[in-house]
Amino acid sequence: MKVLQINSVCGVGSTGRIATDLYKVMKENGIESKIAFGIGTAENIPQEDTFKFGNKFDYYVHNAVSRITDRAGFYSKINTLKLLKFIKSYEPDIIHIHTIHGYYVNIEILFNFLKEYKKPVIWTLHDCWSFTGHCAHFDLIGCTKWKTQCYNCPIHREYPKSFTDNSRHIYKLKKQLFTGVENLTIVTPSQWLADLVKQSFLKDHTIRIINNGINLDVFKPIENDIKIKYQCENKYLILGVAFGWGKKKGLDIFIELSKRLDENKYKIMLVGTDEHIEKDLPDNIISIHRTKNQNELAKIYSAADLFVNPTREDTYPTVNMESLACGTPVLTFNTGGSPEIIDETCGMVVEKDDIDSMYNEIINICENNVFAKEMCLRKSRMFDKNEKYRNYIELYKKQ
Repeated sequence: MKVLQINSVCGVGSTGRIATDLYKVMKENGIESKIAFGIGTAENIPQEDTFKFGNKFDYYVHNAVSRITDRAGFYSKINTLKLLKFIKSYEPDIIHIHTIHGYYVNIEILFNFLKEYKKPVIWTLHDCWSFTGHCAHFDLIGCTKWKTQCYNCPIHREYPKSFTDNSRHIYKLKKQLFTGVENLTIVTPSQWLADLVKQSFLKDHTIRIINNGINLDVFKPIENDIKIKYQCENKYLILGVAFGWGKKKGLDIFIELSKRLDENKYKIMLVGTDEHIEKDLPDNIISIHRTKNQNELAKIYSAADLFVNPTREDTYPTVNMESLACGTPVLTFNTGGSPEIIDETCGMVVEKDDIDSMYNEIINICENNVFAKEMCLRKSRMFDKNEKYRNYIELYKKQ
């Protein structure tokens, strides 16, 4: 069996690492595999098992023109034809698609080819872009137009950013392209996303849920001096981790919590900030731009007394899993797939934007020691990425 994965990146970013992790699991199970990608350079994989069909110039052109036309995904024709030529020469038995937005591939050319190729296609959705006329997430604004027909998109100036609104037309094009592929199986990492797909124009395809996983050899309780280093050894450490802090990730919630929590008893630490974000943070929030590696991040999770994730849009946040694997309980909003990762033994869920409840739960969890470290670790055993990705092997074999 030969499986070709197609993704925007290879070995970097969340979807890129998922692709290379899957590649390794396939190799362990005797399945030949290659990854075709469009952006950047391949990491954590032998170069001979990759095929890069994009380039930086094409990416910038695709991005720039899309901002004028709101037709992201309908350029990069020459590079997409290179991809099709590679597929024909490699002759994979299964094509596994990940993220196809990102200004690197022409979805019209690709999906018209897939309809003729007649081989099984697995499509792992990492967001909602596949069944909307523009956006990758709509939870923040509560939009439901995607269920019937997108038009007058209220967030067309957000990713994939455009100065014009072409959502009505793009919705129709996507529906036409994505609903005519035989032997297409859609995989989602969360029940939440699967439920949305079942309400979309993709509902007639087979839908499977395969959760993402993490490396439990890296994310585990680690002895550390984080509290000493940041002079908060006698305080409860409240941790937030995100990459792209803003309203979607709940930055405003942490700023408000910093005003309410007793500075003599609590300290907030945010990982993934930058100089721009840091300017808006109060002095009583510890700001860490980025960690040197995952091991350092695991130490920070291990030092925290509570991980708070006030995300307003998320498919299945890896940070929740990483925190539990380091023995730290999770408090999150009831949004997206975030609540699916925890249960009553290792965390709490409050309604989105209910800052009063979030504040009260922080006090309750920290001062009453509600969740035992052992229970968090027990829950985290479910997140072993090797076990999760073996579910894909079983799916491949059924095609």
